[in-house]
Amino acid sequence: MIDYPRHDKDGWHRWVPSWRLVSGLCIAFIGCLVGAAGLAYAMVSVPVVDDSAKAQNNVYYWADNTRMVATGGDRNRQNVNLSQIPKAMRNAVISQENKTFYTDSGIDPKGIARAVFNMARGGETQGGSTITQQYVKNAMLNDQSQTISRKVKEIFVSIKVGAEEPKDTILEGYLNSAYYGRGSYGVQAAARAYFNVDAVDLNPGQCAFLSAVLKGATYYDPAGSIAIDPAATPEANKKRAFSQMQDTLDKMVEYKHLSQAERAKYTELPTTQNPQSNANLGGQIGYLVRLAKASVVRSGAVTEQQLEKGGYSIYTTFEKKKVDALEKAVKKVYKEKIDPKKRPKTDTHVQFGGASIDTQTGAIKAIYGGEDATKHFTNNADVTGAQVGSTFKPFVLAAAMKWGVRDPDLGPVQAQDERTVVSPKSLYSGKNDLKINNYDGSIWENEKGEQWRQENDGQDNVGNPPDYKIDLREAMRESVNSAFVQLGMDVGLDKVKESAVDAGLLEDSLAGSGYPSFSIGVSDPSAIRMAGAYATFADSGKQREPYSVTKVTSKDGTLYTHKVKEKQAFTAKVADNVTDVLKTVVEKGTGSNAQLPGREVAGKTGTTDGNKSAWFVGYTPQLSTAISMYRYPDDETIKDRTFLEMFGTGGEKKIHGASFPSTIWQDYMSDAVKGMKVEKFPKPEPIGEVINDTPSPTPTPSPSPSASETEETSPSPSPSPSDTAPSPSPSASETCSVWDWNCENGSNSGNGNGGGGPGGSEGSQSPSPSASETVGEGDTNGNSRGNTILGPNG
Repeated sequence: MIDYPRHDKDGWHRWVPSWRLVSGLCIAFIGCLVGAAGLAYAMVSVPVVDDSAKAQNNVYYWADNTRMVATGGDRNRQNVNLSQIPKAMRNAVISQENKTFYTDSGIDPKGIARAVFNMARGGETQGGSTITQQYVKNAMLNDQSQTISRKVKEIFVSIKVGAEEPKDTILEGYLNSAYYGRGSYGVQAAARAYFNVDAVDLNPGQCAFLSAVLKGATYYDPAGSIAIDPAATPEANKKRAFSQMQDTLDKMVEYKHLSQAERAKYTELPTTQNPQSNANLGGQIGYLVRLAKASVVRSGAVTEQQLEKGGYSIYTTFEKKKVDALEKAVKKVYKEKIDPKKRPKTDTHVQFGGASIDTQTGAIKAIYGGEDATKHFTNNADVTGAQVGSTFKPFVLAAAMKWGVRDPDLGPVQAQDERTVVSPKSLYSGKNDLKINNYDGSIWENEKGEQWRQENDGQDNVGNPPDYKIDLREAMRESVNSAFVQLGMDVGLDKVKESAVDAGLLEDSLAGSGYPSFSIGVSDPSAIRMAGAYATFADSGKQREPYSVTKVTSKDGTLYTHKVKEKQAFTAKVADNVTDVLKTVVEKGTGSNAQLPGREVAGKTGTTDGNKSAWFVGYTPQLSTAISMYRYPDDETIKDRTFLEMFGTGGEKKIHGASFPSTIWQDYMSDAVKGMKVEKFPKPEPIGEVINDTPSPTPTPSPSPSASETEETSPSPSPSPSDTAPSPSPSASETCSVWDWNCENGSNSGNGNGGGGPGGSEGSQSPSPSASETVGEGDTNGNSRGNTILGPNG
């Protein structure tokens, strides 16, 4: 069938193939190629998009929509649907890179021939020239080498993808997988990296610029890349980028993707922001991210597993300037006052926590979670176990003005309904070592028959002798424990607890509600919750849940939007009177360090028994902030970790709410309220009746201790129940009347700060939760603890 050499020719003519032979061989060769190609095409399947091409970050934004940090994935990428990519961006890429994209088979034969020829002669290699080929290379092929075998594989996969995948799907995949420089994969990340806008908001000029950057960010990023190539200076890159951008716009007009009038608007290189370093999770950022992440998961819009896969934009309430200001205020105290090298026994393990909340929305504007989220893992703005001390007293006062005290002459059931609303002018005993009664006048006893004597901070008698009566405003100003412990008993500790929950504290953070000390802060709410609860008073009784996330979006659109919900926890009359009393604390009481010149401030100091934690919580009409301080070892290898005393910390005889916490509060708030309108608190309406206004036998008052003599004075150690042998309980006839504060009938077995309650006279502290237990916004894991300090000071 093959006549070769040719039989009918002589000499050299025998070796010249006939035209039939040449044609046949060519046809056979081409047929084999076609057959091989067909077989290869049939055997090739569309690869699964590589995981690295789908890897995305979650991007967290500040309250002003500027990027805070991208985290959660290996690459800075956020996929968006084609509908969220402007047509101008699609057309810019098509016009510049592949004008026949919607009609070609996925490959460009001329481009392929050119690439093969260059590689064969050892010249510069070239990538795929069509959008489909580039998408295949970026998203489907793990092998990124520039070899003939890989190029052949790319060609066949591209043909297959071009035949089986819709063109819009290919274009969407390409724009989401391409690298645009500045660590940005995909058009959404690029839009944020260069212009700090979402992809959907890009204008044609910006789109043309980004299409230019796709040619190689090293030589087209206006910021320059001289670290990679000295020739890639900002000036040279701007010139290249401008030229390429203008060429792209011209082609868009030529291919009728853009009108000449619209094109005329973009004759200059668009303004780009400076490259932003991809912030890690150190400093306060880690605490902010964990708080926001927990909020997103709790919202139910996204599961934790989904969030881990990335691709979400999380818009927070955090204001960068306020976060920085709060951190600066804390660091100032650390630098100036806390010196572990100089005072290793008192200045080690010192911790601060803080939270600042918008009083009218509940938005968390700033937190201080600790020194560094990569070193100290517990978020100190969340539940830590640090008791709040006397900052709890406003909830007692609110309960007394909301529900009132019970009638001592009525039985327990009827007394719940027959109550007298209390005025801040009501008088209670400020006597130190006061024996605490039940509302009906009987002496309070615990389950062991032990009674309660309440100490004041510094063991001072406060008020007019001999019974040391003091009105509740002054008792709050001087932080008199005995007055508020007895007030809590008269109102009912169940109502005090309800008042705290109504204000915004979580019930599972409230401990010791069966003991008189409950009224003076043995509970351990978070700084976030304390700031939120005080915000309820600031806005005339309107309570809103603290929140840290305004919305969550993904390529599928908006998945979650926070809606502010409010409830009237207290009447305006009650809340405004609480605020008015707390103003006194700042104006001329223990919180005077927190004054803000020209602005009204209300707040309360707090220090716990054993000097193991100190707080200041205060607010202006617009902003409520809580600051906590305590000592707690970070080292989890230490067994039975517990809160440490702060006597001597920072060179102070005793740490109290009026010292470092109020100083931090004042420094932070001075910056935080700048630019805010100066507002006044509502003028309170008169409320309630003056309870126990019988004149004192001795009208001449004893000098009232100053702020430094109350909360700042170190108390004498109180004996525990074991220090005093219990005496028989009094008989019914020996029981004191409800208002008889000087009555000494009965046993004093609970001498000092109280006996017989859980934990003894000082009690024990529960350990701080681990990072995994701290889930955000002071909520879910603040378990109620049975260990109670009986009689915290100030």
